[in-house]
Amino acid sequence: MNDGLKPETQLIQDGPFRDERYGAVIPPLYQNSTFTFDSWDALDAAFEDRSGTPTYSRILNPTVQAAERHLAALAGTEKARLFPSGMGAISAALLHCLRPGDHLITLNNVYGPAANLMGSYLPEKMGIQTTFVDGGDLAEVGAALRPETRVLYLESPNSARFGLQDIEALCALVKPRGVRVLIDNTWATPLFQKPLALGVDLELHSVSKYLSGHSDLVAGVVLGKAELVDAIATREAELLGGKMAPFEAWLLLRSLRTLPARMALHQANGLAVGHFLEAHSGIAEVRHPGLPSHPDHALASRQLSGFSSLFSFTLKTDHLPAIKAFFDSLKLFGRGVSWGGHESLIYSPAISAVKEQPPERLRAMGLAPGLMRVAVGLESPADLTADLAQALEKSQAAIP
Repeated sequence: MNDGLKPETQLIQDGPFRDERYGAVIPPLYQNSTFTFDSWDALDAAFEDRSGTPTYSRILNPTVQAAERHLAALAGTEKARLFPSGMGAISAALLHCLRPGDHLITLNNVYGPAANLMGSYLPEKMGIQTTFVDGGDLAEVGAALRPETRVLYLESPNSARFGLQDIEALCALVKPRGVRVLIDNTWATPLFQKPLALGVDLELHSVSKYLSGHSDLVAGVVLGKAELVDAIATREAELLGGKMAPFEAWLLLRSLRTLPARMALHQANGLAVGHFLEAHSGIAEVRHPGLPSHPDHALASRQLSGFSSLFSFTLKTDHLPAIKAFFDSLKLFGRGVSWGGHESLIYSPAISAVKEQPPERLRAMGLAPGLMRVAVGLESPADLTADLAQALEKSQAAIP
């Protein structure tokens, strides 16, 4: 990467990844499984440099390597390791940092599959105990610490309710106790939040979301110091087969070139839709960290340099037919999971949470059918707000 350049320039100027043979404006795709060498000594040297020299694409691939270097530079850290999914990155990082009998602390409103991994799978398979807390309360986190606590797992803003955690304060609280801090930074992207600079050990992303931005690939990434990320790469990633496909890495390189422009538009559109919903009589609450009404807005303004377009709002009615009338009447918002692509999507987290979480976790998460998670895309905000308005009108008409 070219030191000193702004992200908008870095992500366009591929530097050492340019095609030296033909001068192609886009670096080539290395869609191959294995690599050959001129001699015994050359192959022997490659095995001494497993994190730097490709020998087999399950371990290392030049196209994947190029995307990893871009991501590490964007996050302001030494190393990145791509995985075939966000959950692949999360599980590899947690497995590396934990041993049987350890204890970890995470959030009530953490991403559902990650909550299941930490709350059910790890206890059943490895005897690892998990405590769920409100990450906005430092005293509660401090009270949850045990001698065997090894990981604090954050997600700021968190899922569904979009509450923030004071990352720097939490790191200062737990790291002197030998606790590693991991964070899912997917919502903000490395453009808008730099948790590693605040003391976090490992930064995780679902690359499928804003980093990809086109809803056409699934991937995850672990970011951090080279020693720790290389250890995950040669242990959990290599031994458990967590390989990123070269073609998806090539698509990711394409996406990263437009990331700053896309995020600027996501931010503007998300705030426009958020302001519209906040002023509508049919809405009880809007949870967008970029709005002054958000309880953590002051922390968000200090900790983030920008805002994405994923947030939640709650309909004023609890009448299920009216909630469904609103949901089903939308014309421009796709009804589906995931987010971060160019298209606008809507989802009610309660739909899956009821099926995935035990009753005590559901109560702690505070989810209701009228809570909507909206991902505002790159369409005209005027068109999106008009669509929301007509759906809210149909919802209100369905209230007895």
